[in-house]
Amino acid sequence: MDKLSLEMFMDVARSLSFAAVARERGVDPSLVSRSIQALEVETGAALFARTTRRMAFTEAGEAFQVHAAQALRSMEAATDAARESVSAPKGRVRLTASVAFGECMLVPLLVPLRRQYPEIVIDLVLRDDTVDMMAERVDLAIRLGPKLAGDLTGRRLFATRYRVCAAPTYLSAEGNLAKPDDLGDHPVVTYDLPGYRDRWRFRTTGGEEQAVPVTPALITSSALAVRRATLAGLGPALLADWLIGDAFENGELIDLFPDHHVTATDFETAVWLAYPSGATLVQKTRAVADFLIEHLALRPGI
Repeated sequence: MDKLSLEMFMDVARSLSFAAVARERGVDPSLVSRSIQALEVETGAALFARTTRRMAFTEAGEAFQVHAAQALRSMEAATDAARESVSAPKGRVRLTASVAFGECMLVPLLVPLRRQYPEIVIDLVLRDDTVDMMAERVDLAIRLGPKLAGDLTGRRLFATRYRVCAAPTYLSAEGNLAKPDDLGDHPVVTYDLPGYRDRWRFRTTGGEEQAVPVTPALITSSALAVRRATLAGLGPALLADWLIGDAFENGELIDLFPDHHVTATDFETAVWLAYPSGATLVQKTRAVADFLIEHLALRPGI
């Protein structure tokens, strides 16, 4: 049972398609099929249930996936330990984040990261669903929330503060909003997430809280679309500070209630750098993690 066979298995486990893995690797599908068959002969169990229309895990395949992921990480750690004292960090690091955070916060760091570690290749997976790090062989993840969920450990990078903001063009046309209750007269731009669509919570510096009902003008699953629609003057929006700092600085957006903390869910939330609990960070992954911590941790608020 070699490293290539385990990598092939994990690729098939991720896509559930021999043809897709063959295209990714530039090999014949029969090579992928033979590799999986060899593992099944070696383990004495069918790892996938295959029909002409679909492929799915067997119970044995699900159990094997967990141990295969651990074995690959151990192999990488062993190779890395031997290489670390004589070479610079090298290889592919798979990093995942939400689309908005990736485009706004990570992509600008790729040039300095590349200059510092020219032999590291970043495989940047930007998705707004939660990626299964073990199943998809992701090394590092940026997660947003009050705490890390699931079997993950990591580092809190910085606190997130949400702001209710609007474009000057919108305020010129529709009038200013003096207090949170005024939002009742202004349809908002919002995410398609629980809480965001129907009410926003406000807390004063003195600790007084209130929930303000909101009526959407636009509901979308994209944070970048919320930002662009707000910049265009469609209405007020509730946006994270890391997503709109430049727009405040250049006057494209105005913070409507700077004396309030605002949220749709939790007042205390943050940006986290995460990796699977119990995982040993190999040299290349540790280098990227340290770089992200240096450039993002303790980032001052706006």
